[in-house]
Amino acid sequence: MTQLSRFQSALSATDADCAIISSELNIRYLCGFDYTDGYLLIFPDKAYLLADFRYIEAARAAVTDFEIKMPRCDMLSAIGALIKKHGGGTAAIEDASVSLAQYKKMSEAMPEVTLSTGASELLRDQREVKLPYELELIDKAQQITDAAFAHILSFISPDVTEQDVALELEFFMRQHGAESTAFDTIAVSGASSSLPHGVPKNQKLSRGFLTMDFGAKYKGYCSDMTRTVVIGKADEDMKRVYNTVLSAQKAALEQIHEGIICREADAIARNIIADAGYGECFGHSLGHGVGMYIHESPSLSQRANEATVLRRGNVVTVEPGIYIEGRYGCRIEDMTAIDHDGNIRNFTQSPKELIEL
Repeated sequence: MTQLSRFQSALSATDADCAIISSELNIRYLCGFDYTDGYLLIFPDKAYLLADFRYIEAARAAVTDFEIKMPRCDMLSAIGALIKKHGGGTAAIEDASVSLAQYKKMSEAMPEVTLSTGASELLRDQREVKLPYELELIDKAQQITDAAFAHILSFISPDVTEQDVALELEFFMRQHGAESTAFDTIAVSGASSSLPHGVPKNQKLSRGFLTMDFGAKYKGYCSDMTRTVVIGKADEDMKRVYNTVLSAQKAALEQIHEGIICREADAIARNIIADAGYGECFGHSLGHGVGMYIHESPSLSQRANEATVLRRGNVVTVEPGIYIEGRYGCRIEDMTAIDHDGNIRNFTQSPKELIEL
């Protein structure tokens, strides 16, 4: 089964005659071709890829299962004509990513087509459950990320800056097969480590915690890992914070299984951190899904729906943290999956015992 056939099957169970896919990542997800200006038009029994002259030759060479079109007129008008040709009247759009301006443009170009919501939800639900080949691509992305962490340990010194660390991680990952980073690299030290999403500065590393949150993108699929090390020596308070986070992360990882309620997974780590007296210092969710998007469903969150459970094919991060305002912070993150045999698979192989540099 392909991603296209999965989507067509789900689409056929809706009231929409077709779907118009316009976001770059979902286009790549469904057809395997990475381009920045075009659309997919998908019916339950037919699919079109629309591109302009810049991409048409590459698309014809790379894409199967889609009829490839290079409209001579406005692309949206061409989509409207194709919908009319197929006798359709209702098209589902990606309501989560289509702006109001884009919606107006679509409506004006296709006055005979009724635009409905729903395509985003179909794709979100489909992306949650990874096919085996997707798990292998995520694994490869994480292998590159693990290698980058091993490399950066020998690079770090008191003479380098936070930006130096971030750039070195990114350069190493690109050198070793990543098409890009999965997201903006975080490398924050000292008091700045209390900022969960702090921005690396052009200043030398401060003594204390250095938190690095980074990931590679490989053939469209992301990895996500956080490791916190110590520049210098950790005092007893820092060791207590670190070991509390580590205990919370390990406990959650040990309990991840098919069928676990997502909010209960979050509670496992959250309760350990709260019992240690740091409950107010863990303000984000335990984890999130990862795929072509760095943040996907499902979410391991205390706000997750009570009926949301982990299923085979889900990939989630497990990343508890403690952040003490004005002092420091610590986060440890692995990326794990439930494979299609129901086995738990931790993609992350980097060490996570306390490292002092």
